[in-house]
Amino acid sequence: MSDHPEAPVGAFEPPYYVAVFTTVRTAEQSGYGETNARMEDLVREVPGYLGMDHAQTPGGLGITVGYFRDADALTEWRHNAEHRAAQQRGRAEWYQSYTLHVAKVERSHGFTRA
Repeated sequence: MSDHPEAPVGAFEPPYYVAVFTTVRTAEQSGYGETNARMEDLVREVPGYLGMDHAQTPGGLGITVGYFRDADALTEWRHNAEHRAAQQRGRAEWYQSYTLHVAKVERSHGFTRA
């Protein structure tokens, strides 16, 4: 997550990659919080991981954006064994639906009020 829960992750020098994971969860969330916390710890260990933003609507739509320096970092995360097990459990228990979009960022900038 960003250092400040109310602030987005800062802009990075392009190019870099983003993985946008959009979800609607099921009512069954047993174990989700612990697994999500573990995934956040694990992804931080991936060389080339830059950060993460997350938002949740009151209606249940969740959006997580992971930022990665290069395609190799994203591939390493995708192939992580614990991450793959969490994905399987997510499909079996936690998600009603989800989409994943992966994109190469070619332009990036930000603004922070002084």
